[in-house]
Amino acid sequence: MEKTFTFDSDLTVNRLGYGTMQLTGDGVWGPVADPDNAVKVIETAIDHGVNFIDTADAYGPFYANLYLRDALKNRPDNHVMVATKVGNTRQGPDVWTPVGVPAYLRQQVEMNLFTLGLDHIDLLQLHRVDPNVPLADQIGVLKDMQDEGKIKHIGLSQVSVDQLKEAAAIAPIVSVQNMYNLSNRQDEDVLDYADAHHIAFIPWFPLATGELIKDATLTNIAQKYNASPAQIALAWLLKRSDVILPIPGTKSSDHELQNIQAQDIDLSQADFDALKALAK
Repeated sequence: MEKTFTFDSDLTVNRLGYGTMQLTGDGVWGPVADPDNAVKVIETAIDHGVNFIDTADAYGPFYANLYLRDALKNRPDNHVMVATKVGNTRQGPDVWTPVGVPAYLRQQVEMNLFTLGLDHIDLLQLHRVDPNVPLADQIGVLKDMQDEGKIKHIGLSQVSVDQLKEAAAIAPIVSVQNMYNLSNRQDEDVLDYADAHHIAFIPWFPLATGELIKDATLTNIAQKYNASPAQIALAWLLKRSDVILPIPGTKSSDHELQNIQAQDIDLSQADFDALKALAK
């Protein structure tokens, strides 16, 4: 199992990353209760080798970006690849509305640069495709900003293989971020396409929190490895494909350290196959 993924000659990252979505208030709205702790959690991740961090201007909005900016300032000697997203608007807690108007996407990129304190974005992902705007227009404005040096790489989120192909005809696509975990693997075709084309596959909701954690098969296998069910779920993703870059989020430094330890778990093929059978 490869522990790193290479985007280009400058950007090779450890595959187990961190996602900032949980560093906000309820409904991914407003500030987190303890901003200092939010910064500390990110610093903990960086201090223990995490160098791929996923965020979005819609998280808060902007609060997660601001915490990440502070953590990056506190760790100036650690190169971290930052991935952020545009294309979703927020009207309140748990409310998400795609807007892909090119002028608005351009504004979002600029606001991400501003709130993150960066002069360019390593990976800019279209958070959602706006069905009311041609995909060519949405990718086109990101390609324009890539040509301007404000974006290094472009990715997509929650898309089909056909949308991936359509976007790739306009600009190189280096990542796709779709829901994928032990219990929900409806996008196997997207993962297979990503695997075949060396496209980073970034699964959101990677731990499938809820009933899966109580599954007897998962619990028994976790006990064999002296690990938690969450650690085994992450280890399974890492073994599934070398292009998978899980980005589990947490508000706890202790939980973050546990997540990081998952990359050292080497599942046997028999246990991997047993877990594979858990999919709905």
